[in-house]
Amino acid sequence: MNQIPPEQLLREVDEVLRSMPTVEAFRSGAPETYSWCGRASAVAHAWDSVKAIVNFDSAIKQLNTWPQVNINHGISGALTFLHHARHDLIMKTEGPLSVGIEAGAVFDYFDEVRKTIETAKQDLFFVDAFLNADFVSRYLPYVSQGVSIRLLTREYLNNLLPAVGMFRQQHGHTIDVRSAPGFHDRYVIVDRSFCCQSGTSFKDGTRKTPTTLTQIVDAFPAVLSTYEALWAGGKVEA
Repeated sequence: MNQIPPEQLLREVDEVLRSMPTVEAFRSGAPETYSWCGRASAVAHAWDSVKAIVNFDSAIKQLNTWPQVNINHGISGALTFLHHARHDLIMKTEGPLSVGIEAGAVFDYFDEVRKTIETAKQDLFFVDAFLNADFVSRYLPYVSQGVSIRLLTREYLNNLLPAVGMFRQQHGHTIDVRSAPGFHDRYVIVDRSFCCQSGTSFKDGTRKTPTTLTQIVDAFPAVLSTYEALWAGGKVEA
């Protein structure tokens, strides 16, 4: 039986997600990958040893096995398991993330979004019709190397695209931008396994009005399916 308080275990899961080495580190067999695998395995077994034996241990084995496809499958399996554990612990300790932020509390809003961004290890998907250059400089520096960034937007492309191009050139991130009509809600979707809705545009936060950040749980599969379909049918801008 797990003797670690769920609040402490949640912090451990967050730290394991935050500190996960890059894909390139796993491919090259960098020393830090072995330390991370050991810590991640300990956390996984502390959360649920049966699930860890069935699912997580096989993912860890693939992380340390060539060819590259095995490593990719291992990363996907490990991330899915860790996010599963994270969501389970959030619901047990705090309930789904739901934060109300008053007007003018711009740092509080930024900090909540930043913490979400930093957990991404493979794919970070922003849905917001009003993304602009300020959004790029404010948030994208917190995206880990090796994470693919997707921006589904619409209104400020003339302002957004030059900033995306310069950020991509300087930092080497993979950033794709598409536009589509017919959407208004704002979401950040992490590794296709976690979704948070913002009451205002990410570029504005609480600069003018109060807002909320709310984790989407029950409706997550429908939200993911809807916006992946919009992305697939969107116009490629960059």
